[in-house]
Amino acid sequence: INLEDISAPRCFEIERRLQERLTIPVIHDDQHGTAIVVLAGLLNAFTVVKKDLAKSTVAIVGAGAAGNAVARLLLLAGVGDVRLVDRKGILTTERTDLDPEKMEIARMTNHEKKTGTLHDALVGADAVVGVSGPGLVTAEDVRAMSKDAIVFAMANPVPEIMPDDARAGGAAVIATGRSDFPNQVNNALCFPGMFRGALDNGVTRITPAMELAAARALAAVVKNPTADCIIPSPFDPAVVIAVANAIR
Repeated sequence: INLEDISAPRCFEIERRLQERLTIPVIHDDQHGTAIVVLAGLLNAFTVVKKDLAKSTVAIVGAGAAGNAVARLLLLAGVGDVRLVDRKGILTTERTDLDPEKMEIARMTNHEKKTGTLHDALVGADAVVGVSGPGLVTAEDVRAMSKDAIVFAMANPVPEIMPDDARAGGAAVIATGRSDFPNQVNNALCFPGMFRGALDNGVTRITPAMELAAARALAAVVKNPTADCIIPSPFDPAVVIAVANAIR
């Protein structure tokens, strides 16, 4: 079962209860599909800018289903720190307005206990992942990030920042959710191969370890990453095979 378009926080409970009751794979694509493809792209983006993922800070704009899942998978992959931002600012355990899901992820992220707005979250960050809404990030925000910043602006159809503006702010690698720009971060890169692998191998539950393996396999499809090619095309026949082989 591939769950789609269920809002947070309901999506977490719905997925959890289905996984407990069923003996077939259940996955919420907006959470885990997004997280897998984002991690794959970031692995190659950090290679392009010659930075260590383990020493990096990634800001995530949007703390709903996708943002929560991306944060969890990045932490599993060994990213240095994650700063999650919702409409009211940076998630921190000091806030009293967080639902249980946001409080749980707040405990796992933001090691510096940074507070403030979206703009504060981007200061010094190595990468930003936008899973929120249009026009929230400015070129000035990108300038405040670390040198050779990585910008994944995935709101559709209008991203958090347009590629030209991100480039003007000094971004070294830019990805969006659109097919008319380089580096489209598209969930379709994930779920066909994921279910192919689950069916082929009799998998009854997709685990975080499988998601991590799928992201690494997807990243490896791109043999020589460049700033304009950090993620394969959904039409690349190697994509489904690579992801399916990772799901065992």
